[in-house]
Amino acid sequence: MKNTGLAILTAAVLAASLTACAGNGNQAVNMETSDLKKVTFVLDWTPNTNHTGLYVAKEKGYFKDAGLEVDIVQPPEDGAEVLVASGKAQFGMSFQDSMAPALVGENALPITAVAAVIQHNTSGIISRKGEGLASPKGMEGKNYATWDLPVEKAMVRDVVEADGGDFSKVQLVPSTVTDEVSALKSKTVDAIWIFYAWAGVKMEVEGLETDYFKFADLNPVFDYYTPVVIAGNEFLKEDPETARAFLSALSKGYEDAQKNPQEAAQILRKAAPELDEKLVMESQKYLADKYQDDVDVWGYIDPVRWNRFYEWLNENGLSSPEIPENTGFTNDFLPQ
Repeated sequence: MKNTGLAILTAAVLAASLTACAGNGNQAVNMETSDLKKVTFVLDWTPNTNHTGLYVAKEKGYFKDAGLEVDIVQPPEDGAEVLVASGKAQFGMSFQDSMAPALVGENALPITAVAAVIQHNTSGIISRKGEGLASPKGMEGKNYATWDLPVEKAMVRDVVEADGGDFSKVQLVPSTVTDEVSALKSKTVDAIWIFYAWAGVKMEVEGLETDYFKFADLNPVFDYYTPVVIAGNEFLKEDPETARAFLSALSKGYEDAQKNPQEAAQILRKAAPELDEKLVMESQKYLADKYQDDVDVWGYIDPVRWNRFYEWLNENGLSSPEIPENTGFTNDFLPQ
């Protein structure tokens, strides 16, 4: 843009003799843009701090430096997985648990998880403080907002029964929750499954005292990967260099978000100004040491943890057909 502006100013001063220079300047800008390889990334939901590294990488020019022009789009109703599988997007955001049905059977989709956004599962059950739900057994007789998903209910059953509770006594209420804080304050429900980095931090920001337990703390099987970056299998096969270039640039974005969460939060809000400033800032601080946590390279997926969760699905009849070992993920495209 600077080149174009300079050319226009020069043309105004020197008249027709340098009009061609302005044209050449524009041509150079167009050539620069055309040299960038276009990549589409589809989100799983509206922008939030799970996505910050993506926006940082775009804002700071890491994608451009890697020869890429990245377009970030909202997901369709049927989710990011379908768009990525169809080749209409090269990358997207998903979750290991919700990926499972897409990996096997007649409706299998050609997608692969290529990076873990956060190293450990921070999701769990939140409730109003002091009402007996600090542990899973306390869910007996309480209203739990369920999505009515088989894997979800099986996980809740697992932790409740392991704590000596009776899952049949948990009152399953169809979830219509759009604002977790309001739902708990109004006592519409007693317990909600949340991702703490956003909804849990929001409880803190809005001053609601809560009890909370994480699934990963209760059963190591539930320390699966959520969320993950996915890519289309055909794209990975045909253009592995672009995949590596994208993930290298993306890793720089998440590394920056770790080192400077305040700056990263400002970049996210610039991209999504509708987000609450304090919530974004506090959520970003919460996630800063969780993106990479205990691994050397951002995005690394531990095969043991990945396989362990799918083995649990198989053993509990939650996948038909069963998911073979090492299905649905790779570390091959991460920076070495």
